[in-house]
Amino acid sequence: MIADLVINGATLVTDSAMFPASIAIKDGAILAIGGAEAMPEAREVLDAAGKYLLPGAIDAHVHFRDPGYTHKETWETGTASAAMGGVTTVFEMPNTNPPTGTVEALNLKLKSAEAAYVDFGIYGLLGEDNLDHLEALIEGGVAAFKCFMGNTFGNLPSPPSGAILEGFEIVAKHGYRVALHAENASIMARRQTKLQAAGRCDPLAHLDARPPVVAVEAVARAAILAEWTGARIHILHVSSGDELRPLREAKARGVDITAETCPHYLLLDEHAYTDKKSLIRVNPPVREKVHQDQLWQGVADGTIDMIATDHAPHSHDEKHREDIWSADCGFTGVQTQMPLMLSQVVAGRMPITQYVRMTSLAPAKAFGLYPRKGALLPGSDADIVIVDLDRETVVESGELQSKGNSTPFHGWTAKGAPIHTLVRGRFVMRDGELCTEAKGHGLNVRRVQQMPTPTPRNTHTTTAAILARRP
Repeated sequence: MIADLVINGATLVTDSAMFPASIAIKDGAILAIGGAEAMPEAREVLDAAGKYLLPGAIDAHVHFRDPGYTHKETWETGTASAAMGGVTTVFEMPNTNPPTGTVEALNLKLKSAEAAYVDFGIYGLLGEDNLDHLEALIEGGVAAFKCFMGNTFGNLPSPPSGAILEGFEIVAKHGYRVALHAENASIMARRQTKLQAAGRCDPLAHLDARPPVVAVEAVARAAILAEWTGARIHILHVSSGDELRPLREAKARGVDITAETCPHYLLLDEHAYTDKKSLIRVNPPVREKVHQDQLWQGVADGTIDMIATDHAPHSHDEKHREDIWSADCGFTGVQTQMPLMLSQVVAGRMPITQYVRMTSLAPAKAFGLYPRKGALLPGSDADIVIVDLDRETVVESGELQSKGNSTPFHGWTAKGAPIHTLVRGRFVMRDGELCTEAKGHGLNVRRVQQMPTPTPRNTHTTTAAILARRP
């Protein structure tokens, strides 16, 4: 048998081990792993001596704005940015225009995604007005659902708890995971109204409007509803140390709950509001240093399962405003995550095996893609990133592929960088350059693996069950 590609000389990194080995790829999958002398003949051999070979990162939280807001981002530019950042699979959020709350809207997005460089999953919206569409969205090919408990770009209304419960009841039957923007909408709206009335429009006003309690309450509420229904949930962008308590308690009770944080919460603190001004506005907000320290502890002890980016691009003008309330929330991140976090690996803040666990294995398992994704195993998709831990790079906004390339990390020096990215055995980035001929290579990953067996609970109390009863 002749392989398509053999990679020699690298140190392979899994979630639990590092070892020198070669890897053979054929027809988009990993064919063999072992010594160089054991590799089959190949059409191409790549020398990766001195480099590290990792499973490609899975970013479970990106906003590509397409359809509806293509001046901010498109599937082409967003996935090109992912490819350059060593990300081989992305999960894209539903707050586009139209929102991904119906099969018709999903099909529009799937059409836009035909330009993708990397593989992708699409979140369906879970909102009060589209509960009757959730099962059709599953049939149509969504990878998971997203519920906005707090306000965000697109002004999608936050569903009341009754609608969230009913949505959990429906999704729990199918075993899909529901990702939650866990902030209490009413507290934030009240705070913001009072701050604006008081004339507060400075950057720190945004932080003051969203104290940690808004997240603590929402995480605890979501965990209770998930525990009752058996729904699988994922807490997005954990920003405060206070959220770790309800997360730990829910996990101890057996709730199927996972959580992510983002590089900006691990690497920035309140000083960013002085330095970056409106550019730093993001939901939830970057918080005080004490929270950063506690989040790192949550990473170390496993309370936080994943690192994602909340890649949320906007135009330069939309990000830079004198009035903080008029600046759009979020910034680019999918291309910078890996060099920023590898720098932490090089600095000794986390082992590279843990980095693989949090950026590849954990999201693959949480969203039902393992072992097809997130692993270096024979038969798994050859989603691979080769990194050079000695390479220093400087984050430059103008060099990012994203349309909305504003980043609070502009000018940061990173040590450790992806140099090759392969998606199902095909180079989408090689020697630090985007492989433009790979445009359109990305596939919807929803159908590559069956979801785990559903575990619904208290089914006799669901909305459907009580409506079906006869007196």
